[in-house]
Amino acid sequence: MSNFDFLKQNEIFNNFSQASIEAENGLGLNTVTCSILSRRALELAVKWLYANDNDLRIPYQDNISALVHDITFKNIIDEKLFKQIKYVIKLGNFAVHNNKKISREEAVLSLRYLYNFMQWIAYCYSDEFEEKEFDESILPVESVNVLAVKERENLFEELEKKDKKLEETRRENEELRAELTKKREKKEENYSFEVKDISEFETRKKYIDLELKLAGWDFDTNITEELKLMGMPNNKNEGYADYVLFGKNGLPLAVVEAKRTSVDPRVGQNQAKLYADCIENEYHQRPVIYYTNGFDIYMWDDNNYAPRKVSGFYTQDELQLLINRRKSRQSLEHIFVNDKITNREYQLEAIKSVCETFEEGHRKALIVMATGTGKTRTAISIVDVLSDKEWVKNVLFLADRTVLVKQAKNNFNKLLPNMSTCNLLSTVDNPEDSRIVFSTYQTMMNAIDVTKNKDGNKLFTPGHFDLIIVDEAHRSIYKKYQAIFEYFDGLVVGLTATPRNDVDRNTYRFFEIENDVPTFAYEYEKAVKEGYLVDYHTIKTSTDFMDRGIKYSELSDEEKEEYENTFTDDEENLPEEIDSSAINTWLFNRDTIKKLLELLMEKGLKVKGGDELGKTIIFARNHRHAQKIVDTFNELYPECRGNFAKLVDNQVKYNETIIEDFSMKEKWPQIAVSVDMLDTGVDVPEILNLVFFKPVKSKIKFWQMIGRGTRLCKDLFGVGIDKKEFYIFDYCKNFEFFSENPKGVETTSGISLTERIYGYKLDLIVELQNMKYQSDEKYCEYRKQLIKEFIEEINKLNTDSFMVRNKAHYVEQYSKIDNWTYISTIDLADIKDNLIPLFISIEDNEEAKRFDNLIYQLQVKRIRQDKTSRCENAIIDTVAELERLGTVPQVREKQKLILKVAETDYIKQADFWQIEEIREELRNLIQFIDPYMRPYVETDFEDTLNDVDEEYVYVSTGNNFSNYKKKLEKFLTGNLENVIIWKIRHNVRLTEQDKENLEKILFEELGNNKEYAEAYGDTNIIKAVRNIVGLDKNVVSDIFYKYINDNRLNMKQIQFVKLLVDYVIKNGTIDMQKLTEQPFKNVGEVYDLFGNNIDLFKKIKEDIESINENAEKLA
Repeated sequence: MSNFDFLKQNEIFNNFSQASIEAENGLGLNTVTCSILSRRALELAVKWLYANDNDLRIPYQDNISALVHDITFKNIIDEKLFKQIKYVIKLGNFAVHNNKKISREEAVLSLRYLYNFMQWIAYCYSDEFEEKEFDESILPVESVNVLAVKERENLFEELEKKDKKLEETRRENEELRAELTKKREKKEENYSFEVKDISEFETRKKYIDLELKLAGWDFDTNITEELKLMGMPNNKNEGYADYVLFGKNGLPLAVVEAKRTSVDPRVGQNQAKLYADCIENEYHQRPVIYYTNGFDIYMWDDNNYAPRKVSGFYTQDELQLLINRRKSRQSLEHIFVNDKITNREYQLEAIKSVCETFEEGHRKALIVMATGTGKTRTAISIVDVLSDKEWVKNVLFLADRTVLVKQAKNNFNKLLPNMSTCNLLSTVDNPEDSRIVFSTYQTMMNAIDVTKNKDGNKLFTPGHFDLIIVDEAHRSIYKKYQAIFEYFDGLVVGLTATPRNDVDRNTYRFFEIENDVPTFAYEYEKAVKEGYLVDYHTIKTSTDFMDRGIKYSELSDEEKEEYENTFTDDEENLPEEIDSSAINTWLFNRDTIKKLLELLMEKGLKVKGGDELGKTIIFARNHRHAQKIVDTFNELYPECRGNFAKLVDNQVKYNETIIEDFSMKEKWPQIAVSVDMLDTGVDVPEILNLVFFKPVKSKIKFWQMIGRGTRLCKDLFGVGIDKKEFYIFDYCKNFEFFSENPKGVETTSGISLTERIYGYKLDLIVELQNMKYQSDEKYCEYRKQLIKEFIEEINKLNTDSFMVRNKAHYVEQYSKIDNWTYISTIDLADIKDNLIPLFISIEDNEEAKRFDNLIYQLQVKRIRQDKTSRCENAIIDTVAELERLGTVPQVREKQKLILKVAETDYIKQADFWQIEEIREELRNLIQFIDPYMRPYVETDFEDTLNDVDEEYVYVSTGNNFSNYKKKLEKFLTGNLENVIIWKIRHNVRLTEQDKENLEKILFEELGNNKEYAEAYGDTNIIKAVRNIVGLDKNVVSDIFYKYINDNRLNMKQIQFVKLLVDYVIKNGTIDMQKLTEQPFKNVGEVYDLFGNNIDLFKKIKEDIESINENAEKLA
């Protein structure tokens, strides 16, 4: 007798009925066999569904994970059932690949969930269905038979061999498939199937138990549940710890407090601490504290650190090492630095600053050092010191380019020869046997989920690395790759010459420090002054064409003829001039390039007694431009046989060999013409000339490029004649740009097209919550459809991926339709920051997606009444390109709409639904537009070289580092009860005497007037202090919560006031302009929010002004 006997009553279920019965019988052998067979029975049933239901489409792979995550499958499956299906698969995979026991409760749960799935199939596809309860009493008793990993894998492989190819099965069942599809669709009309589930307690326990097992913990040997503890502060003087994890020596390593899945686990912090106190009293060893709700896990080693969120539990060995370090770990106050690795004063200071930061209990440190000053050597010394003091064992070095990974590994091997290393990009190195692992971000992202140790368990667990070193820390630590740092729990040291402080990519925020106050900073100017880097000399010029464009009227007769032949269009139209922006972008004029190359060869720094141009990088605009530069050089200097100047970009095969040759002093090429590849990361001390043949807007990128020439080089011009300077040839007015724009213009964040599209869709969901759209059924239906899309995307996420597991709380929360009724400002931020970056688009029609992005952006702007002209013009331009493609049949079908949209006024007057029609009807036609419709043009008109300006032009790095800021912040936060600081925090105006006393602290005790001015400019000293210490929470609440408490505000106005309260508490003051920016803008524009009650806002404004005045005026 079996729970699955009901399947035998219908022969169409023969494919999986016997497999389900075998899975149940497998429990009589052992829990591992049962779990593997349950997974197999489920897989057979899923494949049967695909073979017999027309609404299911076979995805790109027919493995079980791809099949259940396909959107067509999710569309027909109940949400609760889908989660149960994933559990059966996850436990089955765990059973196959891990040498760990599976409890009877877990195996029975897997059978129960398999049963629920089979019941659903019977309900949907049988003529008659009788609902039955799963009967646990008839399950066989488990034997003591245990399978080794190899036996488990062999069993799994043998079962897979029996399975028929899905495509073959599908071909055989065409008539039956149509009949069964109709049956399911009819059942859906009056759907009454109820998915049985376990209790909330069992659900929570299921998640936590599996997380512990994934970390290698064994419930039979090293976990005790509900451990009775004496000494709790209650009437009985006792308590029960949910889980206690023990070491091999029988002593407790950790205590785990489990809370309900619906509760913030942090409410259990104090309870867990009390359990830890009791355990310490009994066992004389203090355990590490965990508290979790099954989704979010918090770890607290309260001897050393504050509580922190972690992605998973430490393994037994990792926790034991952490406990052992309480005795073995030595103070970092007195350290020995090997002077064969680092011997410069500033490097020693950097190492000591990092050690001091870690000693104070911080877990992240940021080192900012100019390119060429030895960041990697400094990092090597930090590893050496922390290893010697027994702070770290395993180290991860991350870089964003393969060449940087190789470079770093070579340096570590040379300077720390006794430490085993591994390049994760290499198939030869073994990461399990290595102390230091080197990897790119992408490689590590993949390795986390797939790399196993020799026992078959996951190698890269959350606690595997004690220290993570991040090279070029301003670049790849944001967005997608931030998941790596959320997963691993090690200390982090960032290395960069150019930190960012943009809103969406802030290096300082990542390292949990104040803007412009890194752990240590050593800038270019100081390095030059102290003789560790060389200074630059600028040669600035351009040409007439590059400044003014090419004007037909100013050409010679012969050139006019060439101009006419080149630029006359099919309708005999001839432009009067070619704009300067075309030069070196799509129009390449030989004489322009020739004159500038000749200037380089004439004035560039030379070696070999002045006979040969020194190593030179030319930064070109694009591949065609770079190729034209090389071709022109070879025409001018044929005696070099094409070897002196070489093109280096991603389109050149084996470009690394060219870079290697360029890096060698005695080998050609002497000139590397680069498109992005040599902007950063390549260290060639012999470089003497940098040529900016393209404009650069980013200050960070500009300084990275300049850094290619700053390194010292001994004996470059002969024995005893060292490199003293390098030349920068600026052909595109970059220095002029940065003198006018000191901060430059940083590029927007690297948000994927998919992220942008879903970001706008989410904005639409939020905007359509407004009352004025609720009476229009069309808008309501549109919003429902967008929400459905989001839930489908969330349900498609692969929950086995560490990136998705890290966001399990958000996945669980927003996969439920009920949580989409109203999206608050907090919800908006949660979804944008935590879920949308996980979405993966399977559509490969990039052109269509770009058009979607443009349309959704326009729709959002229209609803918000923002400026829309740029979007409208871009759409008109795009449709105008379609208008030219009248011979393409698919385009011609939409002729009427295309001609209508091409008229300027139509798009400007179109309503929401007409704009949506444009998107739906035209998106798939965009692929026919040739992105290279603008041809590249080569000309040879005589150009004029402008005046050559030679001088040293100082361009600030844009950083404003000051240890003064750090000292001031440390003093203020440590002296909040000081009378003056207390007044500032409590919105009380200072007296004249108070101000004099404050000046004495700021200008005498902590520094001087000059240091203050460098850090804070002319900011009033009271305001500067207020901005650091903020305003007392109770004070701010008293000021603003009166507006909420008297029930005069609507929901959006309340959100606005709450944001205002949070901001003022943190920052102490607020500029009125800030109310028009994020995060306030997410709620709405001020005058839209308070338009019906402007007097109320005036009162709020008066309170803001009063707060600001109290931070500047005296009593």
